[in-house]
Amino acid sequence: MITFAKSAIPESLDSWIEPEIALTFIWSEDDTVLTIDLASAFQSATLYRVFVGDLRFADGTELSDEFSYSFTTSSVGSDEGDGPLALSEIRYWGYQIQGISDDGADRALAESSYDMLVIEPTRTDWSSSDREFDIKTLVESLKATTASDGQHRKLVIAYIDIGEAEDWRWYWTWSKNWPLDDPLPPNDWPDWIVTRDPDGFEGNYPVAFWDPAWQNIIIDGQGLSTAPFGDYNSTIDEVIRSGFDGIYLDWVEAYEDVDVIARAQADGVDPANEMINFIGRMRDYARARNPDFLIIQQNAVSLIDGHPELLDVIDAVSQEPIWFDGDATDDWEDSDGFDFRREAETFNFFLEFLDTFQAANIPIFDTEYALEDADEAYQLSLEQGYIPYVTRRSLSQLTTTPPPGLPD
Repeated sequence: MITFAKSAIPESLDSWIEPEIALTFIWSEDDTVLTIDLASAFQSATLYRVFVGDLRFADGTELSDEFSYSFTTSSVGSDEGDGPLALSEIRYWGYQIQGISDDGADRALAESSYDMLVIEPTRTDWSSSDREFDIKTLVESLKATTASDGQHRKLVIAYIDIGEAEDWRWYWTWSKNWPLDDPLPPNDWPDWIVTRDPDGFEGNYPVAFWDPAWQNIIIDGQGLSTAPFGDYNSTIDEVIRSGFDGIYLDWVEAYEDVDVIARAQADGVDPANEMINFIGRMRDYARARNPDFLIIQQNAVSLIDGHPELLDVIDAVSQEPIWFDGDATDDWEDSDGFDFRREAETFNFFLEFLDTFQAANIPIFDTEYALEDADEAYQLSLEQGYIPYVTRRSLSQLTTTPPPGLPD
């Protein structure tokens, strides 16, 4: 609505909008107030600019200069209602990468009111019945449910491991047994597999992530075997095909693994630079297919040290854990997975680097493994301005200690 100080001649008006959309102009009875009404729907999340050019007034004068005003529409989709919240607006998030196909898991995820969910994409896991689970339908159903404000839809992000090969994924066509007494991988394994997981996770192997063959698996998907289950392309292609809004990158810390560093030196590359370039390639590839695709880095926050260009290739960062940790276990009820406090030296290390991300307005998500100390963990994280989620290391269900204030 535009108000003029004196009466105008409506038929003299020349006004338009960019991007072009049909408009209706309504004048008040005294011809001083112009209301611009829509004749068709706005696009969501779009910057519009309204221009008013020629206009004559009743006293014979004319509008001296063209003027304009602009506004941006919210992320409302014509078919889905309100779109997701921006990452900077998210207050609550959930994280589950095991048990997605278990009975009742889909219902629990859908009935939750988290603004963002990070989940295992399942279809790429060909070692179990998970590969047959209809992850695309689950993602679609989650995106049809509302976030904590009851208006926007949930943001649904896929967990992927970019620094380790996992022997249960679609791309693994090699033998699986690497005897502990053998310093070298089996002969049929690709040479970009560098070592065993340093934390003892079975079936996980840090890789020379700059190798074109590994990047082809994650990004390009050219000429790969899809046996034995067929129709796979690249990891990112599978995520996009399933409808995810983005990817949550695990094992970015491959760049600081001692064995990976040794391989990088032998190959004449800088692992930190190569990791940032790798993430940038993922972003470019995914954004060419979905301009709103999101990249969230998990851990390895020290990668920002001396590398401000990292801020150009990620949309958010997540750190697990800062103050409370738990031993890794697949069983939610396993007492070995219960939490313990981290040393001040450890959490201060994280806080120092996270300050750099925070100063650059990069949203910071935090996973604390602290069911027995959930209140304190949430308080510590919220005091820093992070978005916390307190759960158990198995990540096999949504937490039993949800964030304070999360609507039921």
